[in-house]
Amino acid sequence: MTDLTRLGVVEASALLARRALSATELAQALLSRIREVDGAHSHEGDAGSINAWVRVYEEDALAAAARADERLSGSAVRRDGPAPVLTGVAVGLKDLYGVARKPVTASSTLLHDVPSEDCDVWKQLSAAGMVLLGHLHTHEFAAGGTTDQVGSPWALERTAGGSSGGSAAALAACMTPAATGTDTAGSLRIPSACSGTSALKPTRGLVSLAGVVPLAWSLDHAGPMARSLADCAVLLAAMAGPDARRAESALHATPASPGTRLAGARIAVSPRLDSVELDADVAEGFDRALDACRRLGAEIVQPPAPGLPDAVGEDFVDVLTTEMLVYHRRFDAHREDYRPSLREWVETGERRAMSAEDYVAAQGRRLETAGAWAGWLAEHRVDAVLEPTIPVVAPLRGAGYDHAGTDYALISLTHLWDWTGFPAAALPAGVGRAGLPVGVSLVGPAGADWNLLALGEALQRELGVPEPPALEI
Repeated sequence: MTDLTRLGVVEASALLARRALSATELAQALLSRIREVDGAHSHEGDAGSINAWVRVYEEDALAAAARADERLSGSAVRRDGPAPVLTGVAVGLKDLYGVARKPVTASSTLLHDVPSEDCDVWKQLSAAGMVLLGHLHTHEFAAGGTTDQVGSPWALERTAGGSSGGSAAALAACMTPAATGTDTAGSLRIPSACSGTSALKPTRGLVSLAGVVPLAWSLDHAGPMARSLADCAVLLAAMAGPDARRAESALHATPASPGTRLAGARIAVSPRLDSVELDADVAEGFDRALDACRRLGAEIVQPPAPGLPDAVGEDFVDVLTTEMLVYHRRFDAHREDYRPSLREWVETGERRAMSAEDYVAAQGRRLETAGAWAGWLAEHRVDAVLEPTIPVVAPLRGAGYDHAGTDYALISLTHLWDWTGFPAAALPAGVGRAGLPVGVSLVGPAGADWNLLALGEALQRELGVPEPPALEI
């Protein structure tokens, strides 16, 4: 059998179900891998470490794995019925997801919460039988696209992306087969592009945010991360569920659409590409993905852009920083403890000082933008928009905490889809001449999550999943 740390979610689940692998064996292999390659689990990180993990819960993970093995045993199956499909599969949670009696710190020295109950996502993943390995680093309070305390397994001097950088790095380095992230301006998709992994930003409301530390409540999305979209699909099925605080979220429980194929699908070349300058490697990766769609029988269309400004610009910044400010008021007396970029973001919210009327007006314009894009997709019968996830390869790490907004290039294509709430499936599109992975995203209308995953899985089978060349397993 292949090295256990290389197993994806689907592969591990199948082996566990037929008892060809025990959950304890899998957990032990992954914990050993973490000890071997992650380096120090530190707040600041260091140049020689991946440092994906904030905290690793080794004893708890092994105890949970033992319970999973009992649940998977023949006697337990006869007594309790079949075990859930994810029983015994390991996962890491971004350091925003609350777990009862475990600290959650948002990779910051300011936050020291110990929740009394699990966040909704972990309630569901735990009920599905998953084994929690630990919490993974985020850019401080998820307010950036770099996570500079984490090194990329592709090149330690490069960022793994952000804000879910610890999750992507741990996946790429085979320290876990599954992870969670959040996405407010691109934070699930950016690290996937930087690290050669996969992610789904779901339709807003499909996955509950209850118990997850917020960045900006009306823009935040929670979602799955893995090395493949096939694995993300299994995770999404377990994560999806309504947020009791938001009645409308119950309407997003859209069923899967098995059998969706690229053959015959209408794939639109993103009409936004003229607004960004693509690195040569990124452009080549996009062309590679587009050619693969053609080979697989997709109809490539290029309808003109809807009559809207491409960038949501000022409204996005105003809504983001106003909502950030409301949450971060609790730390007003300790702002000197923020990293500089986060302090600047909070101060930007104060300086711009939106009135209630201005805030409501911005949200109204947001609805108009989402409606215009929804109408455009319907008018042109577009199944998915294909675009580069980010226009650049992974930047050098080190400066991402210096000033607010220095990562604008990383969010230049991603943030619109948080504004509209539409789903986006991110996957790697090969490795460029610089030796770094590049990524593409498939974007569709609200509720098209499962269709996008099916289309993305077909494209991923054609493009493959890259592996860091220095990864020694």
